[in-house]
Amino acid sequence: MKQHVVFFEVRGGSDKGPDGYRPDTWPMVRALEALGWTAEVVFYSDEDRPKILEEVKAKADAYVSRINPGNIPGGEAMYFDMLRELCEAGVLGLPHPDAMIGYGAKDSLCKLTDTGLVPKDTVAYYTVEELETQFPKLVRNSVRVLKQNRGSTGEGIWRVEVVDEREFPAGEALPLDAKLKCTEAKDNHVEYLELGEFMKFCHRYLGGEHGMIVDMPFLPRIKEGEIRILLVGAKPIFVVHKKPAEGADAFSATLFSGARYTYDPPEQWAKLVNGLDAQLELITKRLGGFDLPLIWTCDFILDWDENKEDVYILGEINCSCVGFTSHLESGIQEAVAEEIIRQVKKNQASSSAQTEEELV
Repeated sequence: MKQHVVFFEVRGGSDKGPDGYRPDTWPMVRALEALGWTAEVVFYSDEDRPKILEEVKAKADAYVSRINPGNIPGGEAMYFDMLRELCEAGVLGLPHPDAMIGYGAKDSLCKLTDTGLVPKDTVAYYTVEELETQFPKLVRNSVRVLKQNRGSTGEGIWRVEVVDEREFPAGEALPLDAKLKCTEAKDNHVEYLELGEFMKFCHRYLGGEHGMIVDMPFLPRIKEGEIRILLVGAKPIFVVHKKPAEGADAFSATLFSGARYTYDPPEQWAKLVNGLDAQLELITKRLGGFDLPLIWTCDFILDWDENKEDVYILGEINCSCVGFTSHLESGIQEAVAEEIIRQVKKNQASSSAQTEEELV
């Protein structure tokens, strides 16, 4: 064991401090050093990829990816390929690139519809044909939320409801000229569009690698707030209660849109936290079988079950580059460092056991 960890960053992007680094990266480096390990920050670029690959293979037990894929010029494909090569060479991926895709892609919700965490009528569209065949049927019967796979801070997340005064025949899809009210979560602005216009607008979300739209029912209790659990591995660290701004059309839980955030200890949300903990093994199985991400979040919205009891509905998972700068004083970096070391030792033990089996 080398007891050395590499933190990957990329130059540029709105997540950097005045020194050019993410503000939460160096605290993790120092927390590892306090435990007797060494760590360094490496700035990734496609041009330096071959050199970085060989150097990290030679000296690191693990890497920690602190790159927002959207900040990589030219996209994340070459970066993710390098991470896969590192994992295949025995460097522990925190997280593995396919775990980033499996957990972070919006269609992860569709793989959990039979767990009770996600509504059963949550679907994903990967093609224009799927969108134009299924969406007119679903939006006819309920208010829907459509989420693009990319974007951030509510961009490309739309609440869509029918406001047409006409009555349409039961059991049929809406006609293309049906009137819709569309509210974007980015800033709660409203647009009135015909069904055909809105679907044509959404074509932009289906192009390119990992293009998709997830369609799920709108949950009115979002007005009571979205509840985000930040976890390090399986350990919940804190809960953020994000309450949308006041206003009839406001449903966005982003700071940009005026939502108010409060931060609570996990114990204050015991029912939610314990319920998630009970599902972690099943979640990992459904989302590719990878270890839980190092730093990740789960966002929930309140709903009622058939007995009018509170239930929590999973709306999103984030794991590619979750920040925690505002909570450094609470010691999250120490929890991260301890989890890194735990996972490296677990990986080393597993590799040693596998080698012994092969020798036998």
